[in-house]
Amino acid sequence: MDNIYLLMIIALAFLAIADLVVGVSNDAVNFLNSAIGSKAISFRTIMIVASLGIAIGAIFSSGMMEVARKGIFHPGEFMFSEIMIIFMAVMITDILLLDFFNTVGMPTSTTVSIVFELLGASVAMSFIKIASSGGDYIDIYNYINTSKATEIILGILLSVVIAFSIGALVQYLSRILLSFDFRKKAKIIGALFGGIALTAITYFILIKGLKGATFVSDDVLDYIKNNTSTIIIGSLVLWTLVSYIISVLLKYDVYKLIIVVGTFALALAFAGNDLVNFIGVPIAAWQSFEAWQASGIPATEFSMTVLAEKVPTPTILLFVAGMVMVLTLWFSKKARYVTQTEINLSREGESKERFQPNFLSRGIVRSAMMLSTVTSALLPKALQEKIDSNFKKPVIPLSKDKTFEMPAFDMVRASVNLMVAGVLISVATSYKLPLSTTYVTFMVAMGSSLADRAWGAESAVYRVAGVLNVIGGWFFTAIIAFVSAAVIVSLINIHVPSMVAILLLIAVLLLVRNYISHNKKSKEIRAEDSLRKAESSSIQGVIEESADNISNVAKRSNKIYTHIIDGLAKQDLELLKKNKKQVVKLSAEIDELRDHIFYFIKNLDEASVGASNLYINILGYLQDMAQSLEYLNKISHKHIHNNHKKLKYNQIKELKEIDLELQKLLSATKAAFETRSFERIGVIFASKQELLDMVSQKIEKQIARTRTEESSPKNTTLYFTFLLETKDFINATMNLLELYYNEHDSTVEPAKLEMQ
Repeated sequence: MDNIYLLMIIALAFLAIADLVVGVSNDAVNFLNSAIGSKAISFRTIMIVASLGIAIGAIFSSGMMEVARKGIFHPGEFMFSEIMIIFMAVMITDILLLDFFNTVGMPTSTTVSIVFELLGASVAMSFIKIASSGGDYIDIYNYINTSKATEIILGILLSVVIAFSIGALVQYLSRILLSFDFRKKAKIIGALFGGIALTAITYFILIKGLKGATFVSDDVLDYIKNNTSTIIIGSLVLWTLVSYIISVLLKYDVYKLIIVVGTFALALAFAGNDLVNFIGVPIAAWQSFEAWQASGIPATEFSMTVLAEKVPTPTILLFVAGMVMVLTLWFSKKARYVTQTEINLSREGESKERFQPNFLSRGIVRSAMMLSTVTSALLPKALQEKIDSNFKKPVIPLSKDKTFEMPAFDMVRASVNLMVAGVLISVATSYKLPLSTTYVTFMVAMGSSLADRAWGAESAVYRVAGVLNVIGGWFFTAIIAFVSAAVIVSLINIHVPSMVAILLLIAVLLLVRNYISHNKKSKEIRAEDSLRKAESSSIQGVIEESADNISNVAKRSNKIYTHIIDGLAKQDLELLKKNKKQVVKLSAEIDELRDHIFYFIKNLDEASVGASNLYINILGYLQDMAQSLEYLNKISHKHIHNNHKKLKYNQIKELKEIDLELQKLLSATKAAFETRSFERIGVIFASKQELLDMVSQKIEKQIARTRTEESSPKNTTLYFTFLLETKDFINATMNLLELYYNEHDSTVEPAKLEMQ
């Protein structure tokens, strides 16, 4: 039996590495978003700077490891055998929970995960001990470190409000001081901002971070503690002077320097604060194992009072953990997927909104608008105009032939995000509080976005809904972490060797399954041609650019329509479910193109306004095609899902005949637009009436069948509806071809005349 604990230690070591991988994939969002969103420096530079920060921060994190040993429960109340069950349950739960959130692309809190997993596991084990000894369940307070656990939980919850409020306040003051035209301000103002930002980063990240390093002497720490004011004032003077020299003499952007240093510092703070979430439990288990082996006492009788003592973590283990984190940062595709959520929610202006508004987000936005109206009425008009002028965004002139991807936000906001988040995380680290870096960085970014007026009337309800979804996910994490860890402790306690083996196997299978699923999804996204926004300002340019989109829609429509017929013929509900995803994806891409119409029209010159009419009509017909396919899939799925009678053989046969003709039409359309053989459109268009007549004949046949032999009202309704909607799909396709053919002719003929 004793060998099982050695095997558990080995398993925990592998789980620690896996947890580092999935944990960094989740938490990369915390320190990469500001630099990536502002586009201040290249992605490669961002990664190098963040890697250095993580590597150094990992070495500084020794002091935080105590949280896993005694922050949640009283270790002296548990035996070695019991503590190992708790630690194993925590690690299995943690890795599965984080991987799930990474796979769906939602940032969650590793700190909340580990705290509530430890709490759930230790509470379950406490109840098991109380039940076996016949004690009173009120004795749970003897096992759980309620004061420290409450302090940690309250600190995590308060961080949401504090981070949002401070982020909003600092961003508001910074924008009033610097405005959006911050480069046109006096150099001394930029240097002063740089001095304040870099001083905050230097002191709270680098200096406070030294407290966790085992190799820093007490004399150095005492000197820092006794000379805090001198260090702050000296840093402010030094960094302001450096910022001024850099911007005036070296002509380098001081805001870029802040973002570089801030990214490094936030990565360092992340590693210093969050490393405990990934390896704290395995290290505590290993130290427990060493103490138990040296004692010679049976595992069921060896009290874990040793965990209450201060035991430094070997620096080599911290270094190895840091290296694993760095490698994960470079090679994890999930890390980059998770970062998109926060960047899009804090983005300046419009973007593809991932979250749908709800009654709560609408109510919050409505209340905020009313409050803004009242505030504006109370402020003097001159002051209001002065404030508004600092929030006026500059116009960036671009040539018509140049595309430019705007950053999600400017460098002032990126600097504020890094500065405020770094300060708050480091203060918590210095007090041994495992503050959630995800909560802090996310809420600081949301607060600065609100203060910067990035959430306009067009996007506010979507952004607020997104924030509420993410926060809701955090609370969901806490509940699931607590319950799951408690359940796993109960299962392992039944029979340790067999249940540990089974649960580890399940964990591995789920991780592999999620990895394969995520890879498959990524490949599908890359392989599938997505529709492209129009950038041209002439009719000929729109014709050329839209050809790829029409070819794409024809190809995908062909596949979707055939799958609908096959689903009906085979009564294949799963095929229709998968087909629905493809239809929804196609409709969403067309909707995204329609949302871009405003910017397309604004980009046109006076001589090319006719291109907008063509583009709008093209999108209208594409949308009609997608809506017909969506409706056909919907009624087919509903019919089979409700277990109605299968369509008759003749009905299926007739639908397949229509499908074959539509395949020819759509394949020819795809080929014509793909090869730019627009003269072939006339030949395709000529088959319109023949195809419509074919559908009409099928309708007449069904009318005759209904009068003589048809006995199912549901089948009749489905068949007629299917044929009528197919006619609408054919008409939309033909109208698109006719429009394209006519517009192409009108642009080609003048060109021929000019050549003659």
